[in-house]
Parts: sequence; C-alpha cells; structure tokens
Amino acid sequence: MGKITGFIEFDREKQPYRPVAERLADWGQVMAPWPVEPLKAQASRCMDCGIPFCHQGCPLGNLIPDWNDLVYRDQWLEAIHRLHATNNFPEFTGTLCPAPCEGSCVLGINDDPVTIKAVELTIIDKAWENGWIAPQPAPLKTGKQVAVIGSGPAGLAAAQQLARAGHGVTVYERADRIGGLLRYGIPEFKMEKRVLDRRLEQMEQEGVVFKPGCDVGADTDPRDLCAEYDAVLLAGGATASRDLPVPGRELHGIYQAMDYLPLQNKRCEGDEIPGERFISAQGKRVVIIGGGGTGADCLGTANRQGAKSVHQLEIMPKPPNSRAEDNPWPEWPRIYRVASAHEEGVERVYAVSTRRFTDNGKGHVAGLELVEVEMKHENGRLNFVERPGTDSVLPCDLVLLAMGFLGPEQTGMLEQLGVELTQRGNVKRDRNWMTSVDGVFTAGDMQRGQSLIVWAIAEGRSAARGIDLFLMGSSDLPAPLE
Repeated sequence: MGKITGFIEFDREKQPYRPVAERLADWGQVMAPWPVEPLKAQASRCMDCGIPFCHQGCPLGNLIPDWNDLVYRDQWLEAIHRLHATNNFPEFTGTLCPAPCEGSCVLGINDDPVTIKAVELTIIDKAWENGWIAPQPAPLKTGKQVAVIGSGPAGLAAAQQLARAGHGVTVYERADRIGGLLRYGIPEFKMEKRVLDRRLEQMEQEGVVFKPGCDVGADTDPRDLCAEYDAVLLAGGATASRDLPVPGRELHGIYQAMDYLPLQNKRCEGDEIPGERFISAQGKRVVIIGGGGTGADCLGTANRQGAKSVHQLEIMPKPPNSRAEDNPWPEWPRIYRVASAHEEGVERVYAVSTRRFTDNGKGHVAGLELVEVEMKHENGRLNFVERPGTDSVLPCDLVLLAMGFLGPEQTGMLEQLGVELTQRGNVKRDRNWMTSVDGVFTAGDMQRGQSLIVWAIAEGRSAARGIDLFLMGSSDLPAPLE
C-alpha cells in the first residue's frame, strides 16, 4: 500500500476525454491520456485490502492492488510485468471493458471506487511507449499443431498462450482482416485499430499464423481441420443477432447493428465501399433500438456520420443513479450510466416497446409506433405490460437494431462438427474446455453466450491450458477459470 491515507486525501477523478466538438469531427479515439502525477494519486487510493474483492470482480484475476502500488511508486516496468502475468491484452480491456473490478472495489462500499481501468490502460500505454513490449517466442517447439477458429479476444488470447507454450498455431477468420469484433464491431473512435495491429504483429513474430478470409464451415470443412491439426479451438463468438419480428420489419432502412458498424470500420481502414452498399446516417433521423454498449457504438457512429437526430430506445426502465437496495456491493452496480457517445448528442427513451414500423408508401421505414411498458414479475417470470393510452409515433429514416445476440450460428461449422449444444444453444464443454467431440475445444462467447471482453480473454487463456494439457499431459499455462 503505497500511501496509507491516499483514499482519504484524493477523490476519484473522471477519465479525461477530448472535447465533444473536436472528437465528433474525426474518428480518432475519444479518450485522452492521463497525466502521470494525477494518475499516481488515483492509484494511491487503492487500500490494498486484506481481501481484495476487485479480484472477485475480474474474471482474469488481475493483480490489481499490486500494480496500483507499483504505479504510485513510479515502478512502471514492474507494473507491466504484473499486469501481463494475468492479461495478454490489457490495452483492450483498459479501453473496452466496463470494469466489473471497480464494481467490486471495497472502497466503493461508502465512497467512489478506485479508477482501476484507467491505471491499467496507462500502464500498458507506457510500456508500449518505452519499448517494453517484445515478442516472446517459445524456446522449444512441441511439434503439435492447433487450429483456432475465430480471431476475437478469446481466440487471440488462446493463440498467444499456445504459441508461447511451443505449439504451432494457425488462426482462421472468415472476415477479410483479423480481429473479430475488435476489428469490425468496435468503432475506431472507441479503439483505434493500430492498437490491435501492433499486437497482431507481435503474435506473428511469436509464430502465430493468421488466415483471414477463410470461412470455416463454408470455404473449409471443419472436419478436415480436425484431421489436419492435433487440436481445434472454436472461438467464433455469439454472432446470431436478436431480431425484432414486428409488422413492418421487412421495410428498407432497418438494419442490424452488425450490418451497420463494420461498413464504417472498413472505410476507416481505407476500403472503398460503393454508396449503394454503405449504410449512412448522414442527414437522417436515426432510431437505435437497444440501450447497451452496441447501441452506444451505433450512436457515436451515427453522430460522426452527420445524423440529423438520434433516439436510443430501451425496453427496461431507467436505472437509478445509485445502487438500489436489491443491488448491494459487491454486485455489479446496475445504475444509470452516461457513455462518451451519449455526451455527443442523443435522446434516450426508456420503458418503451415497438409495436410496428410504418411505411412511407415507397417500401421504406417512416416511423415507429411505440407504447410505454411496465416491468412486472409474474409467476417467476419477467413480463412487460403495456400502459394504456401511451401510444406514440416516432418518425425516423434509419433504424438500427442493437438488442444483443442469441448465441453462436448453429448452421455450418457447428452443425458439420456435430458438437453438443446447451439448452441456450451455446457450445457445451467440459471442465477442460473440450466439446463433445474429442480434440475440439471452445472458449468465449461461442460457449458462454454474449458477454464481456474480459471474460473472453480469461476463457481463451483457460482453454489454452486445457488444450496444452490434452496435447502434452501436463501444462504450465495459467488458467483463470476452471
């Protein structure tokens, strides 16, 4: 504990962001770097608790009190060693993770929690700036070959761990570039893709082979991969989007978020996309259905494209500003939050349901018929009941559906492999992360369902240990999750 009275002397400070007018004019990352001295003061607020509940909140088991103390003492090189001991990609989590560790911070019982996420990001940024990040190729090769299908955070974490254990690793990705949702789901303003590219370069120097543009289950039979490789890891994510089957859904101008976001990311990469294929919010009245992170990504994108107005709809009631009685510490605080995209302009509407989409007479969406709803628990189930007399029409030109994901796509690869699924439709696995098919493993959203990036990395690391154990009979790789 670097400063015994740090949590008394210093208040929590907010992450610095670039001014709204400035960041809306480009696609650069919205966050600004923390000055070192104020950040050290923030790190000193960590109480080095006897039982650090931040560990309970972090699926990776990050050594949070350790590196908070090291940052306060200006020992940045040792801090990155501690951070990398549990997390392959702290720049990803430090940028994108909602920080469940902060929700479990003991200081948060009666004060604002420590800015754990900001300290994490500053450590890794400083490490890159000082040239402390270098490839770590395995000194000995095992001769074993592993295929990783999917290049999101789970697949990349597993690939790096397996390569460092000495296995030959090939990563297959159906998109034209490596990165999964990190590449085409996360907007450039939220994480610039140079951050991803430098990690991929490191992994290539460690021996990982990337094969983008290969759709396993369509271009390649997964059973052929099972015959060619000693083990296969399924890390394809939960990519089946939740739809809204109400009257008018067939109208033009209604798109899934993952039909919309990748196109702008491709343009940011320099790709030329014909106007008739590109989905733009420029000059349009935009409605986003879904109040989560994907909806906020659509919001920031629409505003940068020059939307005339943006409404974000959520069927749930507006959360309270502070923890409710049935949401005690150290549970994740279900409170009202304002993301950076919300600061840039939006009308947030809660407790409403879409009855139907209206037609402009030419086959294009012209509006949404809405009704207010109340959330009620009946017979052990959550139901949304319409409030009589609350009907309204919201005009719009573009609707983006950001209501989450149902799980992995079951046709194609999973169907061909014949892996067993859970009742929720996710890939079933045992304690060693193996599916019902011998030698085929799984990790990330494909087996967990839609979740957080920190869970994906933790599961990728754990699955890597399971694969290493399967191939070699023993393993020195760490496993955050059993």
